[in-house]
Order: sequence, then structure tokens, then C-alpha cells
Amino acid sequence: MSGHDFHVHGAHEHALEHEAQHGPGLAQYIAIFTAVLSTVGAIVSYQGGATQNEAMLNKNEAVLKKTQASDQWNFYQGKSNKERLMELASDLAPASKKAEYKVKIDKYAAEKQVIKKQAEALEALSMQANERSEQAMHPHHHLAQSMTLIQIAIALASITALTQVRWLFVLAGLAAAGGMGLWAMVLIG
Repeated sequence: MSGHDFHVHGAHEHALEHEAQHGPGLAQYIAIFTAVLSTVGAIVSYQGGATQNEAMLNKNEAVLKKTQASDQWNFYQGKSNKERLMELASDLAPASKKAEYKVKIDKYAAEKQVIKKQAEALEALSMQANERSEQAMHPHHHLAQSMTLIQIAIALASITALTQVRWLFVLAGLAAAGGMGLWAMVLIG
């Protein structure tokens, strides 16, 4: 035999030679693009869930405080009814009993003032918790929109990998930029 060796290139070697000559292919860019977007999407999704949970916890606290305030107002109404009954009894009672009813009337009036303050404080706490819920929910909408655009970008990138139609990759990039922009607004704001 002569000094010529016969060398067969494998598929892997052929791919390496192709990449060395032409640079990384579209598939590699798409793979990196989708990996980065998937990571960002996971973070955005986590933040969206966290803001939604915070909003729900605050809303639950608002409802609880509103219910407690309602209970106090019912208690206040009960004391008012007793006070009115004592006033009626005082009006109908003989003069010797009026002082006894006056003590009870004053007692119910004082108790009502304490109950009223408690009910008003609970209503204020309910309003504060409701406001915190609204504030927590505001970024959630932007995070949900951001996640939607990121998912669209990943889907378009996948279609680009299958069809090799490069303008779809441009659309994927635009969707990703929009999603990242909305996410940035939440982070800054």
C-alpha cells in the first residue's frame, strides 16, 4: 500500500468542521435564546405567584377585619337596644327606680363608645389591608403580561427551529424584548 490513508469522517466531526467554517448555526442561537428565556420566565412566574399570594393574604386580612368590625357594630347595636329599653323603662318607672335605670343607661352608653372605637379601628385596618392587596396586585398584571410575551417568544423560537424561517426569530426577539421590558418596569417600579 502506498502512504495514503483512508480517513472517514463521522457526523460529529463533520458538524464541528461545518461550525468552524460557518460559525454556530441558527439552531444553537435558538437553543441559547430559549434557555435564557426559560430561566427568565421561571423568575417572572415566581414573582407573579408571589405577588398574587401576597395580594390574596392581604385581601383575606381585609375580609377578616371587616367581619370583626361588623361583629363589633352588631354588638354596638345590641348595647344601643339595651340603652333604649332602659330609657323606656326609666320613663315608665316610678321616681324611686329612675336612678337605678340611669346608672344602666350610662353604663350602656359608655360601653357603646368603647365598642364604636374598636369597630372603627377594625374598619381602618380592613381598609389598609385592602389597599395593600391592591398595591400587591398591580405588579402582578405586568408580570402576567411579561410571562405571556416570554412564552410567545419561546414558541416562535421553537417554530423557527423547525421551519428555519429566520423572520420568525426576529418576531421571537421582539416578543422577548417586550416581555423583558414589562419585567424591568416591575423591577424598577
